[in-house]
Amino acid sequence: MRSTAQSALKLLALVAVAGALPTVLAHGNEDQGAMDMGMDMSKEEPKPDPDSYPPTYFAHTEHVAEIYAHIALMVISWVIMLPIAVMFSLARSRYTLAVQFLFLCTNAIGLLLGITYNANTPDLYPNNAHHKIGWLVTWVVSAQVIVSLIGRVAGVMRKNDAHGFGKEEEQAFIPVSTEAMAEHQRINDALFPHRYRHSNDSGQGTEPNTESLRSNSVSTVVGQESPIEMSGRRAHYEDDDDDLHFKSAELLSSEPANSFIAKLAGKMSNRVWRVLMFGYNFVDRTILILAYITLCTGIITFGRFFEGRGIFSGLAHWIKGGIFFWYGILTLGRWSGSFGELGWSWNVRPKHSSNKWRPTAEFVEGALIFTYGSTNIFLEHLGNAGKEFSPQDLEHISITVLFIGGGLLAMLIESTKIRELLNTTVYDAALVHPSQAYSDEEREALESPKQYEFSVNPIPALVILLLGIMMSSHTQQTMVSSMVHKQWGNLLTGASFARGFTYVLVYLKPPRSILPSRPPTELLTAFGLIAGGTIFMASASDTVDGMIHYNLDAMFFYTVTMGFVGLIMAWVVVLLALKGWAVRKESDRSPKAWTLDSHV
Repeated sequence: MRSTAQSALKLLALVAVAGALPTVLAHGNEDQGAMDMGMDMSKEEPKPDPDSYPPTYFAHTEHVAEIYAHIALMVISWVIMLPIAVMFSLARSRYTLAVQFLFLCTNAIGLLLGITYNANTPDLYPNNAHHKIGWLVTWVVSAQVIVSLIGRVAGVMRKNDAHGFGKEEEQAFIPVSTEAMAEHQRINDALFPHRYRHSNDSGQGTEPNTESLRSNSVSTVVGQESPIEMSGRRAHYEDDDDDLHFKSAELLSSEPANSFIAKLAGKMSNRVWRVLMFGYNFVDRTILILAYITLCTGIITFGRFFEGRGIFSGLAHWIKGGIFFWYGILTLGRWSGSFGELGWSWNVRPKHSSNKWRPTAEFVEGALIFTYGSTNIFLEHLGNAGKEFSPQDLEHISITVLFIGGGLLAMLIESTKIRELLNTTVYDAALVHPSQAYSDEEREALESPKQYEFSVNPIPALVILLLGIMMSSHTQQTMVSSMVHKQWGNLLTGASFARGFTYVLVYLKPPRSILPSRPPTELLTAFGLIAGGTIFMASASDTVDGMIHYNLDAMFFYTVTMGFVGLIMAWVVVLLALKGWAVRKESDRSPKAWTLDSHV
């Protein structure tokens, strides 16, 4: 075992040295002045005429208190209150409605301050997107809260009936898969026989072990939850939980309708409630991304970036940087245990009774990379539309070709059918002699390697690594722009190396538990992706011009971003833990019941 660990450490060191060689060789023949150009931040950058820079809200000296109060309240609403409300809503917590109303209150105050600020200041950014998107997202969240309120007041949100909706709606808020829940109930029935139905058994073919209801699961595993940990507890809690899923409106006819909301809900058909529930669940899973877009457009409006033809540079950098930002959030979620039922949390995927195909995380990454390259190859020349292709345009198009090829290769590697076809010659050679001709020790060689049980696909990481290397050496018009590109290029390179180390660890010792193994290198990967994506957004031409105009060097933005990313990662972990707490709270389970040791 010690020799294996030493070999792994030597391999990691060799990979790191090999990764550094291209940089060393590329700079080995340059003179000292060229080497200092990338790091000497004391040299003065030629600045444009200050009068040529347009007036911005950032530099506007009137009603400063109002705009900063608006920003503070919006950050509290959309970064703190809304994510908490989403986590509680996914867990179907009893506190969901209270947090949603608290969000609406803080958001309303922020909106009022924004309206008064706009009324008292000149319109420095006419027809900006922030106002439109902000109002749209506000109305979407308000509509979701109204649906939640109607369901709560009218008694539509009930736990002890599943007539109105299929198991898939209920299952979206349970932190384990349908198959696991079915197994739990069978174990529960064996351990605690009784003559009553479970609370989630409608008696009409919607039981958890119904075959047609086993394949749909969008849950996430949080913390150390395990599918077999529920076998020691009962599966129904009739009295203390009234917010797990919606009850059909037609079932309310026997209940007194003493309020306008109850009467309104009573007139809604099952189909209407199904549509409302679909919209409610869809908003839960997309509203945070919409909130992120709203905040980004707010920053753009505040700094007056990307007017005119600058919109193309802004879209390119902020969309791509935002993709890497959320890719890092997804990586951190995988480390925390999200999507563990799919085997994405560096764990063994729990067994499923159905044979439905479930993609691996690497297949999804490859598909996203392929889609990105396929669509972006037609957009790289928009900034110079009507003109000849410049060398920089061709360089960007070459990167998109890399994404197309790398994404396609990653998907092919993840195909079990392709891997079986690649083993054809070995199968033919093994079939020459029957298995009885092998001894017991030799027969082990006929079994698949244990590495086959887990996906080890470094191609997505390789594509990001090459992108980081290319962008860190990207020629720019100013030194500040070159430094910013080098910063996020190095961060993406570091994230790719960290993912490569994860694959080395997994290859040497594949996961054996359904619980997330949480490799420490994935934390480095997440940090590099989130930080790299954020600085990627700051490398747009208008953003760099603003940094130069306000005397902000590249290292200032770099250090601020590092602190911001640390806070964001900590907040994401807190939110996922909060969701786990809410699930346990609603299930009335003590923490001691959520350990595997008591069941072994």
